[in-house]
Amino acid sequence: MEKNKKLEISAENALNAYNNTDANGRELLEHLFGKELFEPKNIMERVKTYEDACTVLDLSPTLALDDLCICSQHQDGHFSFRGGLDVTAKAYLKLCIIAAALNEGWKPQFTEDEYCWYPYFYLYTKEQYDRLDEDEKKDCRVVGRANGSAFVNGGVVYAYAYYAWSASVTYGGSRLAFKSEELAEYCGKQFIDIWMEYLIG
Repeated sequence: MEKNKKLEISAENALNAYNNTDANGRELLEHLFGKELFEPKNIMERVKTYEDACTVLDLSPTLALDDLCICSQHQDGHFSFRGGLDVTAKAYLKLCIIAAALNEGWKPQFTEDEYCWYPYFYLYTKEQYDRLDEDEKKDCRVVGRANGSAFVNGGVVYAYAYYAWSASVTYGGSRLAFKSEELAEYCGKQFIDIWMEYLIG
């Protein structure tokens, strides 16, 4: 083979080779063609966890939550601070970070011709769940309640809850809106555990 002969390979073939080799082969291909070529282009492939979302936004997963504190005002007018956040508050902050990463810089403007999307959830009692057919059960997550029923839906305006143990309604804030239906559905399913912590604690 001639010393200065050039070899050409298409990006598609390089990606196929990358996906069908071991760690050493991937490292070699990244060295030859640059790591950027092999990074997933679809944001849903890049954001599978809360930590992935932090990486996309160049945030520290722990500092984003642990450095915050809660402020309370007492009847005498004095304020006190306690470190850390409860489960629901942490879940909301995680979802804000995840939404920001998935939206890739898009933010809702709430103009007349703009559509915003968000995950929508129904929460079932055990009795309601038992009445579902097998196909419906595949798309559900069981959540128990002490009494009555619980109903949750997402929105883009405010958070509100009442009668916590019989029925509750929760609306997500604008930070949890998505630029596409696909992203909203993906976030709702991929991060269902975090959504449940946010919606029902």
